[in-house]
Amino acid sequence: MATVSFLGLGVMGYPMAGYLAKAGHSVTVYNRTSAKAAAWVEEHGGQMAETPAMAAEGADFVLACVGNDNDLRSVIFGETGALSAMPRGSVLIDHTTASADVAREIAAAGEELGVGFVDAPVSGGQAGAENGQLAIMCGGKQAHYDLALPVMDAYAKAVELFGDVGSGQLIKMCNQICIAGLVQGMSEAINFAQNAGLDAKQMANLVAKGAGGSWQLSNRADTMVDNKFDYGFAVDWMRKDLGIALDEAKSMGVSLPVTAVVDQYYADVQQMGGGRWDTSSLIQRLRHFNKKES
Repeated sequence: MATVSFLGLGVMGYPMAGYLAKAGHSVTVYNRTSAKAAAWVEEHGGQMAETPAMAAEGADFVLACVGNDNDLRSVIFGETGALSAMPRGSVLIDHTTASADVAREIAAAGEELGVGFVDAPVSGGQAGAENGQLAIMCGGKQAHYDLALPVMDAYAKAVELFGDVGSGQLIKMCNQICIAGLVQGMSEAINFAQNAGLDAKQMANLVAKGAGGSWQLSNRADTMVDNKFDYGFAVDWMRKDLGIALDEAKSMGVSLPVTAVVDQYYADVQQMGGGRWDTSSLIQRLRHFNKKES
């Protein structure tokens, strides 16, 4: 059992930190909104801290799951940042979906202080976090990964190391690229089925058992048919992630034509007021244009 701190108690971080407590680790939490941290402590025990640095004091592992690159820098760097208080030999595990550049930036700063670093973005959404069934894609040194793995196992279904620091973020970009194309394809298929007078749920159930099957189809088709879009991962966050992937692709000279188009489709959903809808709401764009054309 380890002494750990968890920075960021959003829809993902809150249950992830809970699984660490259930596993028997000594957990201190920090959240920008302290009421959220107080609620977590009331539910799971442990302690809360007023700053990331205070949370990190004496910790074997510091875990972060915040919004974006700048949010991450704000909890890691500076006088109140976690790195200022982490002891030599400890390991920082970042579960934020961020850029590969910021991962390398943090790793370099940590190395100067004798602190290990693993970039470890997650996939599985809110349901995966709540059920302790996340897929975690990691980048970093083998020694740091080996230390971090038993901690991450508390809420993971699968964990893999893909290479040096930044590799985890690059794999997460691949994940989001796949999801963007999948959800657009599903949206078109469901919209097509409904306009053809077919039972779209029955269609999806059958297609999911064949070569067209996917997690998205099995878990989101019915809710898309029912116009329910409150399943955690918001369009605003998807656009942030796709923006990171598109920027990285541009720097590599790699083309992502479908991803670029779907990113703009999500921009249309935002314009419709759906920024906080979950990513499966992409179908609403098609329905919107169906109405306009009719």
